[in-house]
Amino acid sequence: MIQPLAYVHPNARLASGVTIDPFAVIHGDVEIGEGTWIGSNVTIFDGARIGKNCRIFPGAVISAIPQDLKFSGEKTTVEIGDNVTIRECVTINRGTTDKMTTQVDHDTLVMAYSHIAHDCMVGAHCIIANAVNMAGHVGVGDHAVIGGMSAIHQFVQIGQHVMVSGGSLVRKDIPPFVKAGREPLAYVGINSIGLRRRGFSNEKITEIQDIYRALYVSGLNTAAALQKIEAEMPATSERDEIILFIQNAKRGIMRGYGKDE
Repeated sequence: MIQPLAYVHPNARLASGVTIDPFAVIHGDVEIGEGTWIGSNVTIFDGARIGKNCRIFPGAVISAIPQDLKFSGEKTTVEIGDNVTIRECVTINRGTTDKMTTQVDHDTLVMAYSHIAHDCMVGAHCIIANAVNMAGHVGVGDHAVIGGMSAIHQFVQIGQHVMVSGGSLVRKDIPPFVKAGREPLAYVGINSIGLRRRGFSNEKITEIQDIYRALYVSGLNTAAALQKIEAEMPATSERDEIILFIQNAKRGIMRGYGKDE
């Protein structure tokens, strides 16, 4: 159902069952999947690719051009997966020549007033709480929870199953499966409650704890800790994911609590 007071460009591609409320504006190069609801006063610009059964609440702006002075009008996109909820006044900007897209994967909740900048990659089943500000080129792994009013520096990578405390300033990469809190932001343990909720066994949680004890509690520097983990702990998908994440952390990883920068 498209309300008569909504504006939908004739070139927009809408699947069956899409609902568009009054005063929404849908530009021409837009695709919206079946069953999606677009609330009043939402603006969806060219380049938006929105999946099935999404809910986009009033005031959201999807696929505006990036806030990047290097952007010169190249054809880029925002890709929103199925079953994504985007609350009031969220802004999600198109990609640039870096990745050509900005993505929010399926079953993710983006709460009110959050901003997801150009070339960000947000995984599935994430919760981005109110007023999170995410600079360009940020990556967020599946099942991550970002607390409200957090600010994430450009190019930062956040691993899967991470929980970030509200009001955090995220300047360094955050490895998977952990909790991040305090100021400056630091390791405060693994996300054991979240892992249990998602079916991780007690044995697997203990394995992850042992890895992070070697990394953050043993007193070893990062390189020595990785050598210890590889030498002494059996190879598993979780161990290898942690090692690979840290090895690829171009900004470096967040510190352990009480450690110097």
